[in-house]
Amino acid sequence: MEGHHLHHHRITTSVNIDTGDRFPQWSIQETRDFLMIRAELDQRFMETKRNKLLWELIATKMKEKGYNRSAEQCKSKWKNLVTRYKGCETMEPESMPQQFPFYNELQAIFAARMQRMLWVEAEGGSSGTKKKGVLQLSSDDDEGDNDNDESDGEKGSNKKKKRKKVVKSENTNPSNGGIINGLKEVLEEFMKKQVQLEMQWMKVYEAREEERRMKEMEWRHTMEVLENGRIMMERRWREMEEQRRVREEVRAEKRDALITALLNKLSRDDLQ
Repeated sequence: MEGHHLHHHRITTSVNIDTGDRFPQWSIQETRDFLMIRAELDQRFMETKRNKLLWELIATKMKEKGYNRSAEQCKSKWKNLVTRYKGCETMEPESMPQQFPFYNELQAIFAARMQRMLWVEAEGGSSGTKKKGVLQLSSDDDEGDNDNDESDGEKGSNKKKKRKKVVKSENTNPSNGGIINGLKEVLEEFMKKQVQLEMQWMKVYEAREEERRMKEMEWRHTMEVLENGRIMMERRWREMEEQRRVREEVRAEKRDALITALLNKLSRDDLQ
């Protein structure tokens, strides 16, 4: 009975943990703050395989900003964002902001990472340093696979032995230049894609700017036509007003002449 209760307690705890990881949903501002913190620690993620403490540090920094997120939630959110970022390669540039609003933040993180990798390759000096950089700068898909090294015991030690063997074999393998060349090709391909995306964005921007300019020219032309019409109507009104004034003056002169003639006639009649 007690074992059944313990088993039920474990199941309930597991369900509660899963529910807590899923809710509440991440807001846009919370995600942007999370990516800003993750970008600050990206170099440290690339320098170590045991990143569990780093995810806990991110969770702490999130709490300082007023967000209650666990390390596991932050890690899961990061993997989800990376997956969606990789899926943007097949999207149209103009639809990326609507489909994935955090594309620019992820792109900035990976661009900065590649710059560091190129710097390590250029400033490493010896081949050993380059090999170390190649081993340490791993992809994000492998980040979460090494968080449990401390608790796995034998698995962790086996991984360390295998890692040492890999490093040793690479130090004695004359084909290490091929790895570096492969890394260069991957970086060059990535930069080409970035340039292509930027060119596509520039074309879209120029097309929208041209459309805006054409609409502005059309609006200006319409306003000029309306202004010319207003000026013509005002000129016509002034001409009509001037004609009315001239007619009034002619009538007044005729009326004054008629009155003067009547007065003169009356005066002559009185004298007779």
